[in-house]
Amino acid sequence: MEDLENVFTEHAALAHSDVVCGHDPRLRSGSTTRFGASEEHLTTPRLQAPRAAAIAGILFAILLITSIVLLRLSVPADPLEAGAWLQTRANTVALALNLVPFAGIAFLWFIGVLRDRLGEREDRFFATVFLGSGLLFLAMLFFSAAVVGGIIIAHTANPQRLLGSGTFTFARAIIYEIMNIYAIKMAGVFMIVTSTLALRTGFIARWIAWLGYAVALLLLFSNRYIEAILLVFPLWVLLTSLYILIDNLRRPSPAPAPTSEPENHE
Repeated sequence: MEDLENVFTEHAALAHSDVVCGHDPRLRSGSTTRFGASEEHLTTPRLQAPRAAAIAGILFAILLITSIVLLRLSVPADPLEAGAWLQTRANTVALALNLVPFAGIAFLWFIGVLRDRLGEREDRFFATVFLGSGLLFLAMLFFSAAVVGGIIIAHTANPQRLLGSGTFTFARAIIYEIMNIYAIKMAGVFMIVTSTLALRTGFIARWIAWLGYAVALLLLFSNRYIEAILLVFPLWVLLTSLYILIDNLRRPSPAPAPTSEPENHE
């Protein structure tokens, strides 16, 4: 009898050691804990962007298109104009500038949506160019808007001194060159990389990718004198976002993982 008690004591000690060290066979992969939860489901899953996040691209497109249209209706396209719009349309221009930060925030979210669509299929080289071109476009957009805002503030402080001055001409020319040459080229690179990733991974329709190539070539080889060229990029983003949103809404929701019933120890 004493030997039998020793055997039971040793067995209990070994079982306790397994539980403490994490070797309990009940906690292995595929088994359930005493609360009915699988060990695989205890791991936090990779965060997924919500399906409605594609609305960010739509918001970016609408806000940027509205801002560009307001600016085009208020400010002449000629970079050498004298600045008469500062006396008559300054409030409209200020409204257009106030939309730019929100468009930028939505564009950052749109980039996140595309990267979420790529997931594990994302290529590091193209991902770097994709992210870099998008951030450069956004930086130049913000810089140009800030310069225009500075012009409005300077005109409010001293209207007679600013109009017709070399400072105004220089600032106006800088804005025109940045947006119509450098920013639009970065938008073209962004579209080319996005279209390439789309063809490789299939995260958007192939016809949207080929359309992106065509429009991107137009942006890369266009000159600075095409007034409506800035509208091409947000229109393509709008199309891509609408496709992503509709495609996400059509996909069935993932079924919840089954959980086993808690054990009854009574």
